[in-house]
Amino acid sequence: MPSPVIAILDDEEDFRRALSRLLKAHGYEVVSVATGEALLDEIAQRRIDCVLLDLHMPGMSGFDVLAALQREEHSPPVIAVTARDDPEFERRALALHAFECQRKPVGALKLIAAIERARAR
Repeated sequence: MPSPVIAILDDEEDFRRALSRLLKAHGYEVVSVATGEALLDEIAQRRIDCVLLDLHMPGMSGFDVLAALQREEHSPPVIAVTARDDPEFERRALALHAFECQRKPVGALKLIAAIERARAR
């Protein structure tokens, strides 16, 4: 059985690198991208089991990505990640069908549990 594929979309390279190490240590295959367009290309080309999505990025924001994924017939579950402590951002992400929202810094065990819940939906 192939390893689950988790995509990380964040404009901060250090954050992507740290999450990649964490996820690989837990047996996941990781696709790491810096732009919304790159994520949408990956989703069009391969199976992605879950997306970790930064909401605040230059260019195509995480909200734009969520809106684009709503138009897809089969899109992976998305866990939105943000450093901003603003309930409005969480409300907007959930309204755009994010599975869950997590605040940075993201707790490792809490994140792994959220991924497993999202994949089981």
